[in-house]
Amino acid sequence: MSRIDVGDDAPPFALDSSSGARFSLADAIKQGPVVVVFFKILCPVCQFTLPFIERLFQMYGGARVSVVGISQDDAESTREFCDEYGITFPALLDPEDYPASNDYGITNVPTYYLISPDGKIEVASVGLNKKALEQISEWLASFLQQPALPIFGPDEIVPESKTGCGSKN
Repeated sequence: MSRIDVGDDAPPFALDSSSGARFSLADAIKQGPVVVVFFKILCPVCQFTLPFIERLFQMYGGARVSVVGISQDDAESTREFCDEYGITFPALLDPEDYPASNDYGITNVPTYYLISPDGKIEVASVGLNKKALEQISEWLASFLQQPALPIFGPDEIVPESKTGCGSKN
């Protein structure tokens, strides 16, 4: 569960990526919506879910839509995870005291949010949730004034939901 839900203001954060670049939520939402996913590398549900977040990034990410992960692991392990699972969106590092995870009340991962340009949470989900991912896709497509694209392939076996793992914080 998370203490942040749909309609709430997204707590601000500024974190370094695994490549050393700084990312600020306040700066990103000035450009458009932001998809944020909290994860840890050894969580099997994160390993299964983050490639679907990557698909959202490939379909909608760009100058007007940001997609970022917030890793609860170290930079080297996070880079290796991203390489192994084909994650190309920025992976931010939540330091050892987990300030961003704590601000969002993260208890399980993956937990992901769609944050609108006004800083409000539009979609919030814990674990794998097909409907939430489809909601994000539809919202982003509407924002970009384009048709929603399918996230899941017709031959993929994806459960409707899957409980995530306990968070580190």
